[in-house]
Amino acid sequence: MLKLLRAFLESGVMENGLVSPVEEGTPQGGPLSPLLSNLVLDELDRELERRQHRFVRYADDCNIYVASERAGKRVMYSLTRFIRRRLKLKVNEAKSAVARPQERKFLGFSFTGRAKRRIAPKALLRCKRRVRELTRRTRGISLKQMMKELASYLRGWKGYFGFCETPSVLQRMDQWIRRRLRSVIWKQRKRRASWRLADSPVLHAAFPIAYFDALGLPRLFAG
Repeated sequence: MLKLLRAFLESGVMENGLVSPVEEGTPQGGPLSPLLSNLVLDELDRELERRQHRFVRYADDCNIYVASERAGKRVMYSLTRFIRRRLKLKVNEAKSAVARPQERKFLGFSFTGRAKRRIAPKALLRCKRRVRELTRRTRGISLKQMMKELASYLRGWKGYFGFCETPSVLQRMDQWIRRRLRSVIWKQRKRRASWRLADSPVLHAAFPIAYFDALGLPRLFAG
């Protein structure tokens, strides 16, 4: 096991087609980082359980839920000291805070005021940015190929974020994506004012939801 871990750590990273050595730490986004985090932070989990805290942790990202701001500050101080002294690890103070659950995010999710899971705003923006990239008219691909790539991305996105408890957000995203596609189709026909007209009754009738269903576009909200 140690030999395998060392091989991972010394394998280097590829940047612009060239492999560069790694002198310290693990590559960002690599599979080894969450594995090592779980090994090292298992002791932290046991300490939190011993204190009977309610918490959730994935790799080095951890949220701990307490009853008040005062309790949060006390827990933050004591656990920071535990991590530094007992585990010999650094705490990223810039990303650490005592706040209400709805003010923080965890793995792309946050909470509403009624403690329901919602998709974090930044995650929604990333989704829209990716949809725009996949549906750029200047890519020079057919509508069929565009829909195939978009459907693949949306199925994966829905598989993860469909876990949210705010279906209205998925409904609005569905509407935005279909409007985006109507605009793209209208542009391909050399028309103007595509985004404004994409939400018109005429284009809704010309390209209804069933039209995009037939093209293989998955719905994020199935209600």
